[in-house]
Amino acid sequence: MQAAVAAGHPATVEAGIEVLAEGGSAADAAVAACLASCVSETVMTGLLGGGHAIYYDAASAHARNLDCFVAVPGLGAEPKTDAQLVELDVPFGAELVHYAVGVASCGVPGLPAGLAALHGAYGRLDWPRLVEPARRLAREGVDFPTEHAACLAMLAPVMTMNEGARIYAPGGRLLGAGARLEQPGLVRALELLSEEGPRSAYEGSLGEALLVLMEERGGLVTPADLTQYEARWSAPVELEYAGTKLLTRDGLAPLREILSHVPPLRGRPSAERAVALAQALDAPDSSGHTTNLAVVDHDGNACVLTTSLGLGSGDFLPDLDLHLNSMLGETDLLRGRLEAGDRVGSMMSPAVALDRKGLALAGGAAGGTRLRSALVQVVAGVLDEGITAAEAVARPRLHPTAGLVHLEPGFDDEVAPALERAGFEVRAWPDRHHYFGGVSLVTRAGAAGDPRRSGAASSLAPN
Repeated sequence: MQAAVAAGHPATVEAGIEVLAEGGSAADAAVAACLASCVSETVMTGLLGGGHAIYYDAASAHARNLDCFVAVPGLGAEPKTDAQLVELDVPFGAELVHYAVGVASCGVPGLPAGLAALHGAYGRLDWPRLVEPARRLAREGVDFPTEHAACLAMLAPVMTMNEGARIYAPGGRLLGAGARLEQPGLVRALELLSEEGPRSAYEGSLGEALLVLMEERGGLVTPADLTQYEARWSAPVELEYAGTKLLTRDGLAPLREILSHVPPLRGRPSAERAVALAQALDAPDSSGHTTNLAVVDHDGNACVLTTSLGLGSGDFLPDLDLHLNSMLGETDLLRGRLEAGDRVGSMMSPAVALDRKGLALAGGAAGGTRLRSALVQVVAGVLDEGITAAEAVARPRLHPTAGLVHLEPGFDDEVAPALERAGFEVRAWPDRHHYFGGVSLVTRAGAAGDPRRSGAASSLAPN
C-alpha cells in the first residue's frame, strides 16, 4: 500500500505528508496531522478535546486501540451542585438540536495524552519536529473552506461566545468561505507544547492556564483530574467482513454489530441496496462535531485517529486561543452513572481491515451517529463492492434514524419509493451536506478525504 494521508482539511494532510517524507512513522504523521487539525479544523476539533485511535504495526501484524477520550472531572474535590450549563438550540440541517455548553460542560481533555502515547510507542522523529507544522499554520493563518464556513454559521452562538468572537467574527462579521482563520494565541500554545511536551496540558503551563480558567468561571476540572489522566491501550474487537478481518472498537455506535447485519451488496440493484442499508443502520439520531484522519507509512504501518471537542464549551484559554470541550453537555454520550475519572462514552470507530496480503484499508469517520452510517457505506463500497476509496467517499449517502431516512441527492429515482414501500419515511436533501458525516481512508486503490467537510488526501511515491 502506498504511503498516504487522508484527513479533514488540506493543511492537515500536508502536515502529515511532510512528516512522512522525512521518514516519520504513521504515528509521527498522525500526531503532526492531528496537531495541524487543531489549527486548521477548529470548528470540528481542538487540543483540549479527546479521541480514539487504532494503530496497526506491520512488522508484528498487530493492532491496538488507543482511548484518549475525555474523562469525567471531579477527582480530589467535593461534587459541585451549582454548576450551570448554557442551554442552546442550534439549527442542524432542517432541525433544531439542543446543546448544553459553558465551562461546566468541559471534561478532562485526553488528546494531548493520546498524542504522547502514539509518539512514545511508535514515533521515530523528535516531538518538537511534529509540532512544527501546526506552529507554522498558527503563525501564518489558514484558509477557511466553504464547508467549515457553513458549519460555523450553524455553530455561531457557541463559537462566538467569550473569546471566540475575536477569532470567528473579527470586526463583528462572521468568517465566510475563503476567509483567513487567524488564531495568534495558538502560536504561544504550540510553543509551550513543543518546549514542555504533551504533559504541558496536565502538569505544565497549558494545564495551569486551564485550571485558572476553571477557578475563574466555575468549571469542574481539578488538578488531580489532570495529573492522573492517562491514555489507555487495548485490544481491538474483530469481525469477518467481505473476506477481510476488520479491527475496530465497540463504542456507543458499534461498527461490528452493524456490519454483521449488512448483507452482501455487490451487484444488488440500487433500490434493494438502499433498503438493505437503511434496515441495518436504522437507529435513534444524535449530533456530533468531530474530525478524522488516516495515515499509512512506507513500511505499511497505519494509524487512524478520530478527535472532537463536542460542540465546544464557548470558553477559550485567554491569550492561547484553545477552545474547551463540551463533552459533559453531550447527553447522548453520558450513559449510566459516571464517577469522576470515568471515560465519557463515544461513537468513534477508527478501523483497519486486513486480508491475506496484509493491510487492505485504514479509515474512520466523523459525525455522531452519522459517523457510523457514513463509515459503513464507505467500507462496504471498498471491501464488498470493490470500488475505489474516492468513489466510495463521493457516492451519495443515506442516514436512517428511527424510521426516517435522510437521502443525499444523487440516488436513482427508484430508491425513495422503495424505501417508502419498506416502511420508511424519506426526507430528500437538496445538496450534499456535512450532516452525512466525514470519512477519511487509505486503501490499496488510493486514499480519500470527504468533500462534505473539506477533506483531502495525498500519497507519496514509494521509497
